[in-house]
Amino acid sequence: MKQHTPQHHLPALVARVIAAASRAKPADAVLRETLRTAGGLTAAESREISRAVFAYYRWLGWLDRKLAVAEQVERALELARRFADAPERFSEGELLARAVPAWAVVELNVAPDWAAVIQSEPVLWLRARRGQGGKLAKKLGDGAIHAQAAAAETGEFTLPDALIYEGEEDLFRKKEFQAGEFEIQDIASQAVGLLCDPKPGETWWDACAGEGGKTLHLSDLMQNKGQIWASDRAEWRLKKLKLRAGRANCFNYRAVLWDGGERLPMRTKFDGVLVDAPCSGTGTWQRNPHARWTTTPEDVRELAAVQERLLANVAPAVKPGGRLIYSVCTLARSETSAVAKAFSKSHPEFAPAPLASPFLPSASPSPQLWLWPQDSGGNGMFVAVWRRL
Repeated sequence: MKQHTPQHHLPALVARVIAAASRAKPADAVLRETLRTAGGLTAAESREISRAVFAYYRWLGWLDRKLAVAEQVERALELARRFADAPERFSEGELLARAVPAWAVVELNVAPDWAAVIQSEPVLWLRARRGQGGKLAKKLGDGAIHAQAAAAETGEFTLPDALIYEGEEDLFRKKEFQAGEFEIQDIASQAVGLLCDPKPGETWWDACAGEGGKTLHLSDLMQNKGQIWASDRAEWRLKKLKLRAGRANCFNYRAVLWDGGERLPMRTKFDGVLVDAPCSGTGTWQRNPHARWTTTPEDVRELAAVQERLLANVAPAVKPGGRLIYSVCTLARSETSAVAKAFSKSHPEFAPAPLASPFLPSASPSPQLWLWPQDSGGNGMFVAVWRRL
């Protein structure tokens, strides 16, 4: 029988996470491990601990580091409450000066509306199976909001299967989740799948598949027809993809290890290749505030070089007329427009292809798309697309 963790021990668990978190051990990973091993925590207590940890890092620029961690956490939670009640009480100058590290202004467009958004708590996004967004919202009940229906008045939203979840149930235990009716996936990542626009019967390569969130989305959009190659350098991630694919009834994929080098894991030529490249993650600073204070300009530069190599290495696998999609959950210029410019310069056999924002469909199409959190309600993303001549 599990022992229940007393309520007064919760601040100690929060302090334990903060003390253990570092550049090498991100706070979200330490938090997951702490919650797993604490024992006896209710779902509400786990949420309380998580909220306190993330509030600490979100409001770190306002805190007096000389105080005890418990006092700093209380101050952070109070700032979070004040911001939720009256964000206008925080001036633009204050947000710009305290919300992000000083180096960010060199690499990012640190605008007041972005700084304000990343100080708010993030939304939990779900992706329903193709065409089932409205039905899933009804099944999940009052905690689920069908985003397409909610945005019907403005018309500035074209992701029909995206849902916001505000309930308190454990989604992993829901029978709809076990039946593969939805995935937990950020809205910006969902947008990448739609921008790929794969067709049933085509052949695609998800070159940096990770645990397969975008692979599953591509498969759903392809109606499980055609073939998707999913590669990653870590075998354990591909094993997780296998489990997720089985639950989602995704059968038109093939997983393969690939280290990102010039030697490709297959000889296939593809209708589309998605390079969702490893990046500094500056676009996730709302959901993952700890990364604001551990990411460095050197990380950005090193990852930009990795991204350029990945694009160059996959380019030969795109068939004539096929499409190459580059996406990263970062907003740093070195990893986004600079990488796209370098690829276009070195690969004249690829022509930039225009994209229309799924969040602002009235805007003019562009070959490079910046998805900012203040427009999407999710992570920041950059997407560029080329077509092979």
